[in-house]
Amino acid sequence: MSITLGLPKGSLQDSTFDLMRRAGFAMTCSSRSYIPTVNDESLKCRLIRPQEIARYVELGLLDAGITGYDWIYENGSDVHEVCELCYSKATSRPVRWVVAVPNDSPIREPKDLAGKRIATEAVGLATRYLRQHGVEATVEFSWGATEVKAPELVDAIIELTETGSSLRANNLRIVDTVLTSTTRLIANRASWEVPEKRAKIEQIAMLLQGALAAESRVLLKMNAPEASVPQITALLPALHAPTVNHINTEGWVAIETVISEGEVRDLIPALRAAGAQGIIELALNKVIF
Repeated sequence: MSITLGLPKGSLQDSTFDLMRRAGFAMTCSSRSYIPTVNDESLKCRLIRPQEIARYVELGLLDAGITGYDWIYENGSDVHEVCELCYSKATSRPVRWVVAVPNDSPIREPKDLAGKRIATEAVGLATRYLRQHGVEATVEFSWGATEVKAPELVDAIIELTETGSSLRANNLRIVDTVLTSTTRLIANRASWEVPEKRAKIEQIAMLLQGALAAESRVLLKMNAPEASVPQITALLPALHAPTVNHINTEGWVAIETVISEGEVRDLIPALRAAGAQGIIELALNKVIF
């Protein structure tokens, strides 16, 4: 039994294809095609704008999809959230929908938006935000290039930002955060109740999460005198405990462990001083917890 998976077309496409590849699903797609080929006969993929994926998953036109929580919230989609996937276009950080205004605007807090004109691609999100703050303002849909509309066309914008660089480049400052969002793997509720489809979706989730977990971790391997094992293992963090195996050379062992990449720089000199030799650092493709 095959499943149909919606993948985000646009800014998330390249990072999603890379993540799928690291999870084991090699994909190719021409620039004009919306139907990628994948090395898994039980998986059919479709490229769709992330704004629409949750709606199509809810309707059952897609069995599952990868999209942002913001668009699930925007559409009010009734879907099953399988897992969170912490990646975005440029970083692994969550993205934010923010209220932004020109640097010299008198707007300093949400109540100052009363009576103002606001441009955004997420009209539902903006409307709910204003309602929560008891503010009445005009919200208009923006077809793009939202940052350049303030102050000549609108008083404020509600826009998605990852690093804030585009806002700063357009002389805008953030007034408030409307919603923090991460990427999610979602499933149609009826598809989730079909055992074969659920098993396949869960397999995809496990492999995607494993690929993301591997991004910040490395495998350290080394040899050491058996007498140095207590000092070396005391230095080593691990998922459970470092692996220690005897090797053919009498009185020596091989030690290996998976650690955070950020710890390696300071850890290797300490390991060398404790007696470790032949230290090797290896990149990982997947880490399954």
